[in-house]
Parts: sequence; C-alpha cells; structure tokens
Amino acid sequence: MAKQNKSTSENTQKPMIFGRKNYQFLFIGLALIALGFILMAGGGSDDPNVWNPEIFNFRRIRLAPMIILLGLAVEIYAIMSNPKK
Repeated sequence: MAKQNKSTSENTQKPMIFGRKNYQFLFIGLALIALGFILMAGGGSDDPNVWNPEIFNFRRIRLAPMIILLGLAVEIYAIMSNPKK
C-alpha cells in the first residue's frame, strides 16, 4: 500500500507559485540590482592621505541608487503579479 501512495504522489505535480513571466521579471530585477551595486563600486583611494573627489560623482550618488530602486520595484512587481492572467 505504501508503494501505491508513493507512485501516485510522483505522478501528481504541485502547481508552481510563480509563472514563467514572474521568474523572468525576478531575474531582470536581480540583474538591475547587481548593476546598480557595480556602478556604485570604486572611487576609493589607495593612499589614505589623498582625497579622491570621484566618490561624489553623478554615477555613484544619483544613477546607481536609482537603478537599485528600479530593480527593487521590478522585484515587487514580479512577486505581486498574478501568473494566471
């Protein structure tokens, strides 16, 4: 009897929580977040006695955080969208 229950449970598949579209948006959001952190990296100085004003440029202060927030918004959309539509 245990073998019958095991074989019937192997044939039935559990429905996926997210659809294909949801997973695509999840990966796009992760890529945007990673891109934002990559754009934010760098700008430091090897010598602690030398000031490098590159840490305050547009890319690190404005662009990278906006891309990260956009990636988070895409992640929220991917989680909240209904895969059955």
